[in-house]
Amino acid sequence: MSEPNTPRRNAKKKQQQNESPKEERSVNSQAIGDHNPSRNFGSTRPSRQSAKTPSVDTPRRTVGNIQPCEDCGLIAWEEDTSRGEVVCGGCGLVVEDSMIDPGAEWTNYEGPDRSRVGAPTTPTLSDKGLNTTIDRRDLTAGRAMKNGMNARARRDWRRRSIIDDRSKTRKSRDRNLAKAMTVLRDKGDLPGSLLDEAAVYYRKAVEAGVVTGRSIAGIAGACAYLAARERGLPRSIDAVAESFMVNEKEMKRNIRLVSRVLGTHRISHPGEYIGKFCNNLGLPPAVEGEAQYLWEKVSPANEWQGKKPAGVAGVIIYKAAQMRGHPRTQAEVCEVVGISEVTLRGLLRYLNSLMKMLGEATEN
Repeated sequence: MSEPNTPRRNAKKKQQQNESPKEERSVNSQAIGDHNPSRNFGSTRPSRQSAKTPSVDTPRRTVGNIQPCEDCGLIAWEEDTSRGEVVCGGCGLVVEDSMIDPGAEWTNYEGPDRSRVGAPTTPTLSDKGLNTTIDRRDLTAGRAMKNGMNARARRDWRRRSIIDDRSKTRKSRDRNLAKAMTVLRDKGDLPGSLLDEAAVYYRKAVEAGVVTGRSIAGIAGACAYLAARERGLPRSIDAVAESFMVNEKEMKRNIRLVSRVLGTHRISHPGEYIGKFCNNLGLPPAVEGEAQYLWEKVSPANEWQGKKPAGVAGVIIYKAAQMRGHPRTQAEVCEVVGISEVTLRGLLRYLNSLMKMLGEATEN
């Protein structure tokens, strides 16, 4: 005997009929998905089916693009910085435009220099060139009127300029560096690279406490002398002392002190003085070449130990000038070298004896 068709039973049958097609569709779609993994792209195009599915760890190729191309399915994005666009390397599809350029915008209209920054840092300035300065020339009546400044504004800016200058030299160390760098630039007579090295030496001397209780000009002159000596361009101590207006004895003492503190113990040899002395004496290049040749021959001898390098260079130049037919008097050579004529004659006897031992001709 069959059950009567109650309303509850009819509703249950109807619900089972509605759920069965959904289950079949889900099973079919799962089977198709397992068979065709390229369904993840949501397209049946062959180009998209052949492209690899991008993983989560795919590296970012360009700005804001990690998905494959909509037309060809490749992940080959290229940036065109000149146009500000991102294009596909496979089909050329433009996906981004008007990109922000993170580089510098060159808007200099005053010359070929396209730099957008200030001057580089330099040790020859007390603040290394990092501070800004209120230019007094901009506060004159003419320029101030062009900038729309009245008399009261000019007065205020002049006061700010004075306060700004005082704030930069408020500490004694800053005042010391400012004065020392000015002395080095004005009296050092050094090229750019040597001037920077001398300024670095002075800063190290200040940090070591060498300057305390000593003259700024004396320590600055010692740093200039050591910087030139370390580069193989030695200068005479008396010339450096005269340039910095310091006593020669005090200059020698400062040079020994700074050299011991900084560890600059390079010893000059006479060959470094030959070019400079020949130039000061007005000798031709042939004499300088002859002097360099003589020094190469006699330099291994021990007789030069303890002798003043400038004096040895002077006697070699004196001998080479005689041999090349451009003689100079002993007084002229001694004035340039900074030694006495007695010292020159004594060194000349050493040189003649060495040349005879080596078989070199003492006369032309």
